[in-house]
Amino acid sequence: MIVKQIWTANAYRNFNYLIACGETGEALAIDPLDHEKCLKAAKDEGWTITQILNTHEHGDHTGGNEALARKTGAKILAHKNAKDKIPNMARGLSAGDVVKVGKTVELEALDTPGHTMCHICLLSHTDQPALFCGDTLFNAGAGNCHNGGHPNELYKTFDGQLAKLPNSTLIYPGHDYIENNLRFTLNREPDNASARKLLDKLEGQDPNNAYVSTLEVEGEVNTFFRLTSPTVIAKLRESFPDLPEKPDQRTVFLKLRELRNSW
Repeated sequence: MIVKQIWTANAYRNFNYLIACGETGEALAIDPLDHEKCLKAAKDEGWTITQILNTHEHGDHTGGNEALARKTGAKILAHKNAKDKIPNMARGLSAGDVVKVGKTVELEALDTPGHTMCHICLLSHTDQPALFCGDTLFNAGAGNCHNGGHPNELYKTFDGQLAKLPNSTLIYPGHDYIENNLRFTLNREPDNASARKLLDKLEGQDPNNAYVSTLEVEGEVNTFFRLTSPTVIAKLRESFPDLPEKPDQRTVFLKLRELRNSW
């Protein structure tokens, strides 16, 4: 499996992705908003884009579908419940479905609601797994829920699915928000040395050569995976004085999501 991360340099800070089979040169485009950059990257590598995968229905992820499909004949794949929201879908995906690219690449669909209720993440069947997580999981952050999603469902996705993936899993999000997210982590957990070190390392990084984290790193620097941290809970109580003495992780997650919306 070959992964090409494409920086759009737009106001929304989107990443697009090409995933290619090294044997056949067939490629899958994930959320190809900037279809011209995706086409150029494929041409430069000698690849043929045969499929388009939308992680969810928002326009900054589907906006390149029509042009890319018209120019390549690629089929559009997305969550099975997005068929009325994403035009010309050829295949609706459910949890556990496998997307094959060429002869060598297999990607498993995870049904990951929260950011929207028809959000798909893709998990590669490789020795070191890779997660293409759209707007569900960001580097050091979590997706918002105010455009068709629900924070309680996002918590279930984090707790029931993402947290159970191997620590070595590579994280490929839909946007470059890492610096701002790390600042939020440090606002919530000022004594997080790992977050401080990573922010110092990445401040001003070139998104054309973006840092790729792992789930292990996320566990150290992503507040939404650090729900039992005494510092996180103590800081949360400053904003929510009625927080129980020993709040459950769901409550901590939801309060953090609430704060992040206004931060």
